Parts: sequence; structure tokens; C-alpha cells
Amino acid sequence: MKTDTSVSAIVTGGASGLGLATVRAMREAGMKVAIFDLNEEAGNALADELGATFCKVDIMSEDSVLAGFEQARAANGQERVLVHCAMVAGGGKTVSWDKANNCYKRAPTEGFERGMMGIAVASYRMASIAALGMVQADAMGDDGERGLIILTSSCAAEDGQIGQVTYGGGKGAVNAMVLPMARDLMDLGIRVNAIMPGIFATPPMLMVKERAPAIFEGLGASVPFPKRLGEPQEFGSLAMELIRNTYFNGQCIRLDGGIRMPPR
Repeated sequence: MKTDTSVSAIVTGGASGLGLATVRAMREAGMKVAIFDLNEEAGNALADELGATFCKVDIMSEDSVLAGFEQARAANGQERVLVHCAMVAGGGKTVSWDKANNCYKRAPTEGFERGMMGIAVASYRMASIAALGMVQADAMGDDGERGLIILTSSCAAEDGQIGQVTYGGGKGAVNAMVLPMARDLMDLGIRVNAIMPGIFATPPMLMVKERAPAIFEGLGASVPFPKRLGEPQEFGSLAMELIRNTYFNGQCIRLDGGIRMPPR
């Protein structure tokens, strides 16, 4: 697929972290980009800075997402690329000791349900709405491609740590939907892939660096090579390669410096 002014993209969570790095990479290539995010102040400022379109979107709300797609398409035309980085997650061990009540407790079902809604269901929501729009657009190039969906999974899908039942389970569900979705859309010229980042220097991790530098340094040292956290622009770079290289399809790709997460 081309990466120029003829191609429009949507990036969820595009106002910070991995999403922002992807938006920057796309705009440097000349692509038209719509940023989906809840942070209006940051989103509007970045849209002005980068020449993008900001849409305030809550990925947990079908109506909000549909309105965002409508706004983005009115501004930039039919998106040919969706990169879905936004999520709503949660944590907690399945069963843990409650010191206050001197007994065991389980993580509530409601928290797990919300995490699955914010990871797996939101991923399906974004991907299926984008695919419905893409299939109605003209095919591009010799391969007949109409679009590309990139979901954001995590190494936790395969190496989920203690307290990551919700997060790891949600990301595992994302991985599990990639191949069947790619097969659903194969005759329509739409590719589906997922990127599985390891430990990246996104805003939450930069807070750890500020508050607990020893922990931050230890996390970097745990990566086989290079011995550091991933940089958001490396995620953006891989997203761009997935756009350019049409032969990537149905793949869940680890981007982690070779790390395999221990239980803790």
C-alpha cells in the first residue's frame, strides 16, 4: 500500500504513546490521519501541530465510535488504514489475600468484564466498522487491496504475569481474532495484523522512571537486546512497514527485544 497523501488513516489512542508515534510516522510520510482519543486538549494541539484531524472518541461507546468514523471520513475520506492502540484494561489476581478482612477474595467479575470490553470487544468494534467502510472503497494496486487493520496486542498475550488475567486474557483474545478476521476479509482485499509490544517507554513507564528509577533501569536490563525499553517510534516504524508490505497478513508480531516475561 502507498503511504502518501492519497491514503487516509485512523489511529486510536493517537494523542499519546504508541498511537502518537504512529501518527507522527504517518504524517511524515504524507498520509492523512485522524486521531481518535478522549484527551481533547492534547488531541487538538497535536492535530494543529501535525496537520491531522482530531475526533473525540470513547472506544467503549458504539455511538461515539460511529460518530468518530463519520467525522474522520468527512474530513479525510474513507480510511484505508486503522491502527487501534487505545484500550481500557484492569488488573488484579484471580484470588488474593484481603488483609483488611483477614480472608481471601477474588477479583470481581465486573472488572474482568470491563477489561474484556475495553480490549477485545473494542478491538472488534473498531476493526469491523473500519472493514465495513473499506470494503465499499475501490481496490488499490495490482493486488486489489482495499485496506489494512492493525490491532495492538501485547507480549502479555503469551507471557501474562501475576495479576494480568484481565489484561493478558484480553490481549490473547485480540491475537485469537486476527487470523479468522483476516480470513473473513481475504476475498475483500483487507488485511489484518496485530503488533505485540513488550515493555515500551510510554507515559506510564516514564512515570515509573521518575518515581522509581531503579525499577525502570531493572526493566530495561531484563530485555535480552537491546537492553532498554522499546521506543514508541519503533512501534510506529513497524506499523509503517505493515502498511507498505502487502504480504503481511494474519500475523501477530512480537516487538519486544527478545524478552520473555517471568511470572512476576
